[in-house]
Amino acid sequence: MTDTAAVTGFDSDEKPTGAHNAEAASFGGTGMKIAGYVGMVLVFLVVAGPLFWIVVTSVKERPDIYTQPAQWWPAHPTSDGYHSATTAIPFWDYFRNSVIITAILSIAKIVLGVMSAYALSLMRFPGRNLLFVVIIAALMVPNQITVISNYALVSQLGWRNTYQGIIIPLAGVAFGTFLMRNQFLSVPGEIIEAARLDGAGPLKLLWRVVLPMSWPTLIAFSIITVVNEWNEYLWPFLMSDDSRSGTLPIGLTHLQNNDGITNWGPVMAATVLAMLPVLIVFLALQRHMIKGLTAGAVKG
Repeated sequence: MTDTAAVTGFDSDEKPTGAHNAEAASFGGTGMKIAGYVGMVLVFLVVAGPLFWIVVTSVKERPDIYTQPAQWWPAHPTSDGYHSATTAIPFWDYFRNSVIITAILSIAKIVLGVMSAYALSLMRFPGRNLLFVVIIAALMVPNQITVISNYALVSQLGWRNTYQGIIIPLAGVAFGTFLMRNQFLSVPGEIIEAARLDGAGPLKLLWRVVLPMSWPTLIAFSIITVVNEWNEYLWPFLMSDDSRSGTLPIGLTHLQNNDGITNWGPVMAATVLAMLPVLIVFLALQRHMIKGLTAGAVKG
């Protein structure tokens, strides 16, 4: 009988090289999965931990906030923090201002961003590339650099403590123009040419052809804009002295100064109330936002 080892080239107790490679690949894949899960858990704790602490602190009684060791669950939950947050300051006036300013700014940025991106991507005119370079350069300039000049100009116009004093200087659309331009450029040229041959003018081409193919990116841009404007702090803080035009972040600052820096219960309660609107919007549209941000990342 022929010896198996002589025929196959390896001892009967040893596994083929391919089997070793398969086991190593399987072990490596399992290790990567474990590392991925560990990373996800760590990211979740980093993100969810502070949010959980904010919510828990908002329903604690004042003495329980400062106990040592810290209580991760309130012994006697109470809504006193929410009552104080909405009565110690004109909370709903700040809330109204935030809604108005966020709505106007978001609509203005979305409309201007779409129109400018369309012009820079699908229309031909002299200086188009130079104009796009200027817009990209604007993205590299931090807003803090222009605060002093903008503040002086707005003050001279008498726009402090007004909606227009907050809205107009923040209405720049460099990011939206960049994001939407890249999306419009990804629309197949054959579709654009076919629409033009069918007699579609610039506006009809935008509303009937380009935008319907760009909804995920447009929704992502809209969500980012709404969240950023809702949370804007520095410029509204410089422009507003009270609840006439101040936004919710300004109200939180006044609440902290009003009740004292150590009374964190009402501050955390107001923070929860301020987070809820944008959190609801984000959770409702998160899938569209992910699609929009990853559009064009994988090409078939």
